[in-house]
Amino acid sequence: MPTSWLPALAVAAAALTAQTLPARAPITVSAAVSLTEALTVAAREYAQAGGGTIRFNFGASNVLARQIVDGAPVDIFISADEQQMDIVAAAGLVKAGSRADILSNQLAVVVPNDRNRTLGGIRALTDPAFRRIAIGDPDAVPAGVYAKQYLQKVGIWDQIAPRIVPAGSVRAALTAVETGAADAAIVYRTDARIATRASVAWVVPANEGPPIRYPAAVIRTSSAAEEAQRFLDYLRSAAGMRALTQFGFAPIR
Repeated sequence: MPTSWLPALAVAAAALTAQTLPARAPITVSAAVSLTEALTVAAREYAQAGGGTIRFNFGASNVLARQIVDGAPVDIFISADEQQMDIVAAAGLVKAGSRADILSNQLAVVVPNDRNRTLGGIRALTDPAFRRIAIGDPDAVPAGVYAKQYLQKVGIWDQIAPRIVPAGSVRAALTAVETGAADAAIVYRTDARIATRASVAWVVPANEGPPIRYPAAVIRTSSAAEEAQRFLDYLRSAAGMRALTQFGFAPIR
């Protein structure tokens, strides 16, 4: 065989190999809305590193859990609390061995930019000046559940409950402050960091607030379970954690 053919043959072989390699299946990730910016960046960097396509469905964790239990085609669920993941697990929809807590967060009080102030602590919310205090629905939305737990712990829930404005998600609570519909909101510290028309008035110390954990798992009915696990593994890697923690989340090892 003439040696001049060898480069052409090598190129042809490489092209044939590329054509025959199975393409990575795109996966759908249903994730807590508070993770929107962080996961979007992580998915972009994952793709740049040779990973597959990630499609996101962001929303309140309780809504996402209900969708999965009702049969929504989802490959990965990342919840803002253990309770919603437990609901999915109780339905037999968590792939064995895939569940893991990956991130933690803290609560923060935000106020409108035009009423920017610093609070000395959570008890400042008992001031009558805070006529409307937005939180996620305390009976369903994880951020609201966490907020109610903390307000009960410090003994002021009953006092301010008549002024609580429940929202459908933590981002909706943040929006209430940014639009002037609420005088304050209790959201995640990470949400406060991306706010454009609200300012942080106080952050609940990590050792005082409820333990906020984000569990992630592959859904048992996923048609791309291997690729889903690969993306979860990436999120827990050093590269994935760099993408996530730049938005204020803390890793769980």
